[in-house]
Amino acid sequence: MQSNQASDYIPNLTTAVRQKADLVISAGFLLADATNKIAKKFPDTHFAITDYPVEAPPFTKNANVEGLTYQANESGCLVGDLAARMAKKQGGKQVIGAVGGIKIPPVDIWIAGYQYCAKRANPGITVLIGYSQDFVKSDLCKTVAENQIAQGAQVLFQVAGGCGLGTLKAADAAGIWGIGVDKDQYYDANRVLTSGVKRVDNGVFQAAKQVQDGKFAGGTDLNFNLANGGMDVGKINPAVPQELIDKMNELKQQIIDGKVKVPAAL
Repeated sequence: MQSNQASDYIPNLTTAVRQKADLVISAGFLLADATNKIAKKFPDTHFAITDYPVEAPPFTKNANVEGLTYQANESGCLVGDLAARMAKKQGGKQVIGAVGGIKIPPVDIWIAGYQYCAKRANPGITVLIGYSQDFVKSDLCKTVAENQIAQGAQVLFQVAGGCGLGTLKAADAAGIWGIGVDKDQYYDANRVLTSGVKRVDNGVFQAAKQVQDGKFAGGTDLNFNLANGGMDVGKINPAVPQELIDKMNELKQQIIDGKVKVPAAL
């Protein structure tokens, strides 16, 4: 069920329960309050929520709610490393950007990794950060993107869902690189460098399987990262030299091995 505004959350969650769903999955951070309220009202229904730990308020480790959390900072780090190295290779003004939707933790976790690892790879780089305050209207992201392009950005990372298509299209129009988010967006625009990929499908599948097997772990989180395949990067543009891909993969292994710690907040 699609919620077009916040007032749809409670009715949609209630409808799912009344339709006898075994598992109701809330898609995202913004649904936390509504999910907590409905989960308490219907203790015999299983709930899961993406991008929100159930150890944090408003939840109180509810026995029927599981968190599906993602270390998006790790994938953000990899695409930031690639973006900064591509800017360095291309020369000129050393500037890249990130266009977020609403300034909330699941958005900033991506940008935190992107900024940290870009500066780690290319200390002289400037990372511009802007927000569209929206996840749907692509023209709002396009405006923020065009502002960053005017400041010399060579690569733009979109972290704004459907709105972010405006960022990728603005990158196309300016002849610079765009980076996709969540899913592999390689074919969503003409100049996609790569994408930071969040395997929400893995989380949803594992939560559903737990319910089916009678092993639902309410009150805890399933956490996904590079090490367990829950985070990754998408298809890489053939214009990227192999040596830069090798550097990124080296960094990936260092993160998995715990040798590089990537911040999760700006």
